Amino acid sequence: MSGGEVAGIIVAVFWAILVSFLAVALARLAQTLRATTKLVADVTEQAVPLLADASSAVRSAQTQIDRVDAIATDVQEVTSNASALSTTVASTFGGPLVKVAAFGYGVRQALGRRGTEQHPATPGHTEPPRHTVIMGRTVPGMRRGKRKKG
Repeated sequence: MSGGEVAGIIVAVFWAILVSFLAVALARLAQTLRATTKLVADVTEQAVPLLADASSAVRSAQTQIDRVDAIATDVQEVTSNASALSTTVASTFGGPLVKVAAFGYGVRQALGRRGTEQHPATPGHTEPPRHTVIMGRTVPGMRRGKRKKG
């Protein structure tokens, strides 16, 4: 054997080892690609129903939001109607109720005065100040008769 033949055999052995390593690497790469393909297929199988469920949940949430919006609109309308009703009731019954209260107070005062006029006051006795109700407010009234200046 000559040196060229030995060199050729060594190159052939290294070439065979290199091809073996590349074949093992390609086999492992193919196995990894198969596992990856299977994983992607499994994820796709699970993701499609999940996306369908998520889409259904979003539609349901939109329906509920529309219902809440309709309820909020109705509540706003009821609130404005209640406000208008309370304003109407206050303006309709407020004035007459104040007049009835003032009339009742006037009747009580008249009956009270009538009772004190039948019994004369003792000398030195001072009467409490009289008050008049005007539109729901009490103000000191003027005494009938002469006012003392001083």
